[in-house]
Amino acid sequence: MGIRFGVGSASLVLATVISGLVCGMSAQVQTPPAEKAVESGLPLASAGGNPPAAMTSADAKAGARPAEPSSGDSSVPQRVKAPATPKGKVEDSYVVGVADSLFISVWKEPDLSGAVVVRPDGIITVPVVGDVHVAGMTTPQVQDLLTGKLKDVVAEPQVTVIVREIRSRKAYLVGKVGRPGSVPLTSPETVLQILAEAGGPLQFAKPQKMYVLRTVGNHQKRIEFNYKKVVAGSAPDLDVLVGDVIVVP
Repeated sequence: MGIRFGVGSASLVLATVISGLVCGMSAQVQTPPAEKAVESGLPLASAGGNPPAAMTSADAKAGARPAEPSSGDSSVPQRVKAPATPKGKVEDSYVVGVADSLFISVWKEPDLSGAVVVRPDGIITVPVVGDVHVAGMTTPQVQDLLTGKLKDVVAEPQVTVIVREIRSRKAYLVGKVGRPGSVPLTSPETVLQILAEAGGPLQFAKPQKMYVLRTVGNHQKRIEFNYKKVVAGSAPDLDVLVGDVIVVP
């Protein structure tokens, strides 16, 4: 037996289908804009689809990662490496003395270059040039002297003199001390520092009667040095000069 629908029934079915389609489309269209904005990383929009009035275009871009500046962009300050600090050297005012070790370098002349030691008579021996008295001269003065002597041998000689070891600057320790003898003065030192390096006064020494003999002009000066008071801080320490003799009775 066939089933027949009237006009009224067909209209009811068609209305039901259309109503289901409209509800489905409405559910898709009404997805909360806040959730989409969070998922996409974009700023929240108002109901009208525009950013809130308090948010500017710069604010809208604040969450974006800034572009890396290109090397050719002159408006961006570039990092500049600081120049390397040159290593320290003996000052030009240093006066060469007996037993000092020097290195003489003549540019492009390896046969004329090399290390020399100032002899007890204050003289060094340089190839081709021979004996040259340098004790009591500064390193620039030695350079000028050797440059003048080499002009007859080398065209436009360029001489450099470097102090390798300072051996002429000495003080002396005598008496009842751990290690008596000569003490090289490669840097400014005091009597207390030198005594500490030498092991200090011995057990039966009389440190309160110590003194320093210093040559001033043509005579020798005696400077009292009470070791116990200096160690206790009630008396000042004494700077040691070249040629000083520290006596520990």
